[in-house]
Amino acid sequence: MSGRRLNVLQVCDHLGWEGSRMHGVKRLFAWMIPRFDPDRYNVSLVSLRRKDLSEETLDSLGIDITYLHKSKFDPATLTALRKIVHRKEIDILHLHGYGATTFGRLVGLMDGVPTILHEHANLTDTPWFQKIADRLLVPATDIAIAVSQSTAEFVITARQMPPERVKVVYLGVPLEEFSRERSADEIAAARRELGVGPDEFLVGTVTRLHDSKGNSYLVDAARRVLDRRPRTRFVVFGEGPLRPALEEQAGALGLGDRFEFAGFARDVPRVLSAFDLNVFPSLWEGTPLTVFEALAMGKAIVATDADGLVDVLTHGRDALIVPKRDADALANGMIALMDDPAERARLGAAARITGRQYDIAAFVRKMERLYDLLHDVSRATKRRGVLQADLSFLTGGAPA
Repeated sequence: MSGRRLNVLQVCDHLGWEGSRMHGVKRLFAWMIPRFDPDRYNVSLVSLRRKDLSEETLDSLGIDITYLHKSKFDPATLTALRKIVHRKEIDILHLHGYGATTFGRLVGLMDGVPTILHEHANLTDTPWFQKIADRLLVPATDIAIAVSQSTAEFVITARQMPPERVKVVYLGVPLEEFSRERSADEIAAARRELGVGPDEFLVGTVTRLHDSKGNSYLVDAARRVLDRRPRTRFVVFGEGPLRPALEEQAGALGLGDRFEFAGFARDVPRVLSAFDLNVFPSLWEGTPLTVFEALAMGKAIVATDADGLVDVLTHGRDALIVPKRDADALANGMIALMDDPAERARLGAAARITGRQYDIAAFVRKMERLYDLLHDVSRATKRRGVLQADLSFLTGGAPA
C-alpha cells in the first residue's frame, strides 16, 4: 500500500425506509465508518437519495456524507457519482443496494476503480432490468460480499454473480457496547421505564414493521401465550408502515396493555437488558444486526427458521428455533422457555459465547485488509488478482 491514506467511498441507495430513524444499514454505517484506522483510510459515504431529515443522522456523528437527491432510475446519478469519485480521488468503491451497485460499478468500469458489491438482502429474485445490469456488470465487479450463506445464494442465482467471486462475511455489533454485564439495578431500572412489574415476564423484539419481519405472527402468538400465561408482557420496538395494521390486529385480539408498540429505541442495549426473552418471528432475512445484538447481550432467543437467522443461530445450542409462519409453534416455544428458567439461562449463556464471533471491529479489520488487497492488485490484473489471492481472512469467524 502507498504512503498516503486510501480513499474509500461507501455508496448506498438510501438510509432507511420512510419514517425510519437509526435502523438497518444506517446503524451499520454508524458503527463501521468511525472504526476504520484514520491514519490509513479516509472513508466517506454517498446516499443516492434525498437528505436524511430524521432525528438520528449520520451527519451528526461526524461522518462525511453526501446526498445526491436522485430518484430511483435517474441516469444523472452516474454523472453525479462519477464527479464525487474524481473530486475525492477514490481508490475503492464499496457498494450497497441495487442502484449503488449498478451506478457504482459503471463508474468503476469507466475509471478503473476497484469495486465491492455488498448484498444485505435475501430475496428470491430481482427485476428483469436488474438482471440485465447485473449480467453486464460482472466484469466490473472485483468481489461480492454476502451477509449470510442464503444471501450468497441469492447473489449467485438472482444477481448472477459467479460463485468464485462471492464470499460470505458476517457483520457484527460493537461488542464493548452490547456484551458488558448489566447490574441487577440497571436491569430493574430499564424494566421500570417500560412499566414492567417484577412479577411479569417480558417478551421483546427490536425490529422493522415490514412484511419480512413476521410481526403479525407474533401478535397472533401473543394471544395464545396470554391465554395460558396471563402475566406475560410483549413489547415491540421499531418503526415502519405496518404499525397501524399491527396495532389494529392487536386490538382486535384484545391484547390491551399486554402488547405495546414502543416505537423507536434510542438506547437498544438498555431496552434489550429488560427482556426476559428475545423473539424473532421473521419470514425472511439477510442476517439482521438485531440478532447479533441479542447474542452479544446473552439473551435467551426464540427465532423462526428463516434462512438468515439459522445461518448464525443453532437450535438447542444458543436459541430455540421454530417454523416460520406458525403462530402456534411460536407461542409454544415462548411458553416452553418461560416455564424453564434453567434452560433460558443456558441458552442465554451460550448466546453470549456465540455473539463473541460477531464484532463489528473485526469486520472492519477484514475490510481494511480487503481494501489494501484491491488497491494493490485490481488495476494491475484487470480485476482478476483478488480471486487469485488468499481470502481466508474474510471468512474466518463464521459459525462452526
